[in-house]
Amino acid sequence: MKSFEVNFDGLVGPTHNYGGLSYGNVASQSNSQQASNPKEAALQGLAKMKALMDMGFVQGVLAPQERPDVAALRSLGFTGSDAQVIERAAKQAMPLLVASCSASSMWVANAGTVSPSADTADGRVHFTAANLNCKYHRSIEHPTTSRVLAAMFADSKHFAHHPALPAVAQFGDEGAANHTRFCREYGEAGVEFFVFGRSAFDTRYPAPQKYPARQTLEASQAVARLHGLSDDGVVYAQQNPAVIDQGVFHNDVIAVGNGEVLFYHEDAFQGTEQMLAELQGKLAKRGGNFQAICVPRSKVAVEDAVRSYLFNSQLLNRADGGMLLIVPEECRANPRVWAYLQELTSAAGPVREVKVFDLKQSMQNGGGPACLRLRVALKENELAAVNPGVIMTAPLYGTLTQWVDKHYRDSLRESDLADPQLLLECRTALDELTQILKLGSVYPFQIH
Repeated sequence: MKSFEVNFDGLVGPTHNYGGLSYGNVASQSNSQQASNPKEAALQGLAKMKALMDMGFVQGVLAPQERPDVAALRSLGFTGSDAQVIERAAKQAMPLLVASCSASSMWVANAGTVSPSADTADGRVHFTAANLNCKYHRSIEHPTTSRVLAAMFADSKHFAHHPALPAVAQFGDEGAANHTRFCREYGEAGVEFFVFGRSAFDTRYPAPQKYPARQTLEASQAVARLHGLSDDGVVYAQQNPAVIDQGVFHNDVIAVGNGEVLFYHEDAFQGTEQMLAELQGKLAKRGGNFQAICVPRSKVAVEDAVRSYLFNSQLLNRADGGMLLIVPEECRANPRVWAYLQELTSAAGPVREVKVFDLKQSMQNGGGPACLRLRVALKENELAAVNPGVIMTAPLYGTLTQWVDKHYRDSLRESDLADPQLLLECRTALDELTQILKLGSVYPFQIH
């Protein structure tokens, strides 16, 4: 049976704005308060999805969230009609209104963690929505995320869904941004690689000093248990606390893996040699030949990696057996990073080609190509069981670009978030989107 790795990209929502909400994310904070262009952001994301589809990859779409999140504001004590709730929040606590308008759900690498059926005890694909507990503006996402994923992967014969872990610091979970899977073939048993920033209960693990470590070891272990993963198919590794303090807030800012290959920065991990040996040994037992590509700090400094998002790239299998690296335009603009990529593709290694995409709207808010996608490895019969409305086709691309043109603003500043009309625009757009993607009622305004 054939198997695929399907990239489900987050559709950028109508309230895409530069709120600077993500402490520890250098790009997010440095572009705070600038005017954003939601329409351009959504079209840039759709162009990437269409390009990958045209290259022969199976590509899906993950819907954005309802924003502003009026229910979240009500839970914080703002009362009255929806318009009054927004008006009162704008007057009394603008940072809370900005947080409730965040379009951060576009970075669906944080939507959840996915384990393919070849790895799980019950032979189903397992999903656990991430609690994103470190940041308020993201912690409000998981209820809708769970409903959207359940509408996309509805067949309980093939798919199992778990609610987010307890919303406390000890179980901080950031989803697939700290999770990679290695395998010989997507449909065969692999080794799941969980990267954590700190341990909540074990003081032997060092922690960063400046920025928060968002993923805990305990959260990663809980997800592995929920998904029914065996010990011989799991490796845990700690992020280097020093690079978290340099703006590496998720592992996908400093490493990316695919198939049998891990592409990582020399300073990415604690105990790198031991970790690589464990990955190699466990993958070998599952028929794979692990390959590590280390980018030396002498060629690319951590600062260059963070600024360019070299590692927040997509590593994809080409038909000829080589791999393709999808990088943002910022990599070409950085002379050291671009020189390294030329060297990488001219060497005899697995990465044969680099493709550059303009994702400036997302990049300025702190998310690159890998942030925008949730990877789901599926066998042929499982892919057939996915809601067909969310799989990208040429007609769907045309429909979605028209939908964006119709509903999205081309400029959004912080002051615009207080406009109650924005909520109506967002709900009108999302109501239409659920029909386009055949999701049913997944948003709070549709349910209540």
